[in-house]
Amino acid sequence: MFLDVVDLRSFYAQPLGVVTRRLIGRAVRSRFDDVRGLSVLGLGYATPYLGVFREEAERCIAVMPAAQGVVRWPSAAPTLAALADELELPLPNSSMDRVLAVHLLEMTPNAAEVLREVWRVLAPGGRLLAVVPNRRSVWARVDTTPFGNGSPFSRGQVVRLLREALFTPIGWGEALYVPPFSGKWLLRTAIPWERVGGRLSLPFAGVHVVEATKQLYRPAPIRRGRLSPALEPGLVPAAMPGGYGRARDLVLPAK
Repeated sequence: MFLDVVDLRSFYAQPLGVVTRRLIGRAVRSRFDDVRGLSVLGLGYATPYLGVFREEAERCIAVMPAAQGVVRWPSAAPTLAALADELELPLPNSSMDRVLAVHLLEMTPNAAEVLREVWRVLAPGGRLLAVVPNRRSVWARVDTTPFGNGSPFSRGQVVRLLREALFTPIGWGEALYVPPFSGKWLLRTAIPWERVGGRLSLPFAGVHVVEATKQLYRPAPIRRGRLSPALEPGLVPAAMPGGYGRARDLVLPAK
């Protein structure tokens, strides 16, 4: 179930939301480090992380799900945000080079279908960057943040979901090692939390940040079963030895 866009905007206006935006933004930027001349699409509520791409990319737009609502973005320029059904994006096939999905896959009841629609609008060789809550984290258990709502994912679940939608994971990262509380001391030490958690590869990060590339062809599995009818040997039925038919079908020679 999608959160209302007003609640999402309110969270990112709070001190904890400001820190969240900074930490996830670093992870996003490290993956999409060069988008010059590319088309970038933000899906879900990705606008807090799209600002760094707006001046660099050839085109940068945001599409927010109809069940969530939409806000004006950017606030001081012509709007680049639209409201649409996440299963029917108003974009041509192969029209985007990069897609950033935030507050999307854990909220929608049709994550697999959403990824198929993302596959459709991505250009060949295009990349998807998905930010999803980590099932093992404290963030997924506290509903005072957006990451505590919806369905969190384990690493294996994310990989299977992407592969079923014809995406190949090529990069993995985590963010939000700091606990999801608004204490001033915690917020001031957020960067050290991230450094220690990243270096030790601790399993309780708040979100997974996974990068995947569009796969053009689905591998066809080889199934071992019955032979094709054209390859099966032909059998001629015989009711009696010697090629005779049934007794009533025999014709006796005339005397």
